[in-house]
Amino acid sequence: METFETLVRTEFAAKNTYLNTASTGLLPARTVEAMRTAVEAVAAGRPTDMFADVEAARAAFGRLTGVPAHRVAAGASVAVYSGLIAASLPEGAEVLTAEDDFSSLVNPFHVRGDLKVRAVPLERVAESVRPGTALVAVSAAQSADGRIADLPAIGAAARRHGARTCVDASQAAGWLDLDAGAYDYVMSVGFKWLLCPRGVTFLVVPEDLGGLTPLFAGWVAGERPWDACYGPVEELAHSARRFDESPALFSYAGARHSLALLEEIGVDAVRAHDLALADRFRTGLRGLGHEPVAAPGSAVVSVPGLGGRQGELSRAGVEVSDRAGNLRAAFHLYNTPADVDRLLEALLTVRG
Repeated sequence: METFETLVRTEFAAKNTYLNTASTGLLPARTVEAMRTAVEAVAAGRPTDMFADVEAARAAFGRLTGVPAHRVAAGASVAVYSGLIAASLPEGAEVLTAEDDFSSLVNPFHVRGDLKVRAVPLERVAESVRPGTALVAVSAAQSADGRIADLPAIGAAARRHGARTCVDASQAAGWLDLDAGAYDYVMSVGFKWLLCPRGVTFLVVPEDLGGLTPLFAGWVAGERPWDACYGPVEELAHSARRFDESPALFSYAGARHSLALLEEIGVDAVRAHDLALADRFRTGLRGLGHEPVAAPGSAVVSVPGLGGRQGELSRAGVEVSDRAGNLRAAFHLYNTPADVDRLLEALLTVRG
């Protein structure tokens, strides 16, 4: 079996110091090659069965997050799936969210116009669930600063009050220890920590399908899709596939290989690697006199007041993000201690 280091060296060859996975993950070489092969096959008039790639990616995401494939829908957007869940709620239902959570998760509940959306600080979400709360919607890790939600406490509080839970794992799936089966709905884009191309998103639903109406169901949502191409779909899929969006097939042709790589390495190994680098950066920051946002156990480190330096760092070959005024660095499997030290050096020396 190949080692962590050997697999990473084989698959990734960034030409800069790339510490921006919270925006976009790097594509493995195997993924790039699979997409190239798929595109060339279509150009030559000999397309491959990319629907098989969708099924392989669906199953791999299920294994990575601890749920069977029949609970996983395959789509392209968190906002679409959040909107689907919002549409399932009765008029006047209360939705509890975290303050300043990512818009793709929370905005669909606001645009309904007839829901009671209540936002509280992230650390108070669990204690704020109350009788009458219909849904708790929260990101597993916050986009702006990497803070991690106390998902077990939130899940327990929701169960006590009969509320459903909706978790956006876009900044967590791929490195955080995540049991998707513990929550009603779990969504994640693939283009960040899962190393997939854009156009890949997954939704986990309960065994009972969560009371969702497949409002955008097309032929791919049929129990037998190729028999459901014309007229109303007579029999929707008996699984979460009834919530599939028409897939971005070239993206899924690559995604199955990205997810296979994560399975080969193992999320536990990725998490240990990522968190060691994040902690190295936190220690170095304090040595420079900067205090990061408190986000223990997170692979994302945000530094207040330094977001404005993103441009100069990029020109120096160090890629990070400017989010809500914070400098946001995100550490993933292709990063090394040398990358951390390069960022710290750049913060100390690069000016304009």
